Amino acid sequence: MRNIRLTNAVMAAAITWLGSSALAQERPAEGLFAESELPRTGHDTPDMSGIWQSFTTANWNILSHPVQAGPFAEQAGAWGAGRAGFGIVEGNELPYQEWAAAEQQRNHEVRAVVTAANDPTRFDTGDPELLCFRAGVPRANYMPYPFQIFQTPEQIIMVYEYKGAYRTIYMDEDRPALDASWMGTSNGRWEGNTLVVDVQGFNEHTWLDREGNFASDGLHVVERWTPLSPYHMLYEATIEDPNVFTQSWDMSFILYKNVEENAELKEFNCVPLVEPMFYGPLGFYDEDVSNDP
Repeated sequence: MRNIRLTNAVMAAAITWLGSSALAQERPAEGLFAESELPRTGHDTPDMSGIWQSFTTANWNILSHPVQAGPFAEQAGAWGAGRAGFGIVEGNELPYQEWAAAEQQRNHEVRAVVTAANDPTRFDTGDPELLCFRAGVPRANYMPYPFQIFQTPEQIIMVYEYKGAYRTIYMDEDRPALDASWMGTSNGRWEGNTLVVDVQGFNEHTWLDREGNFASDGLHVVERWTPLSPYHMLYEATIEDPNVFTQSWDMSFILYKNVEENAELKEFNCVPLVEPMFYGPLGFYDEDVSNDP
């Protein structure tokens, strides 16, 4: 058993180093294909339409991490475990303010807590994903669910399979962020073949992963979407939140296009899945949700 523990510790250290090293490598100046081979729209901008998906493990933890048991390992076993994965954060470290580092640890401890109040402002509420709240930006882009892009000259619409969330990227004129929301307000522009999106106007409940990394309503995200081929796209984001972090920081990963003939988004309505968690212990939920045949 001692040797197993030692091996796990060595593997965890190796994953952390490899993740940081891989992200630190200089990216190629050009994409995987020549610019002339990239699909374009009728209004001469890169054609990003289609169904895209991240295959990172960042939704579990945006930093490099080893295999981890889920919060209910005594019941879920391997079903609830999280895969080991490389981080998507440049430098593999988050510049938290001192109070925020402690808050992240508290978030981790209560990440699986559910309250019947259905209220993310509760001090003991866990991960918003567990409670079926929208994922926010940038998290929606690296959840283990696909999303679809629809493109016009005036607007780019992104529809996410998780909870049917969507966001509109305004390309014709900048829109002010009037209301705090999970997905924020997105204004976009083209810089060559790169779509640059400025996102602000978030609420104060945003988590970045299941590990408890988080941001506040001061979150400001600048995304860069760069096609590398007809089937690959580089996603980069600069994260700024002076309420939580001492400085801005960057993340990046690759998105892959779903090219199957029958590719389409499926419905992932998580509300019915969450209702027994909210109301079952209080006797408000009468439906039998057991797995018995």
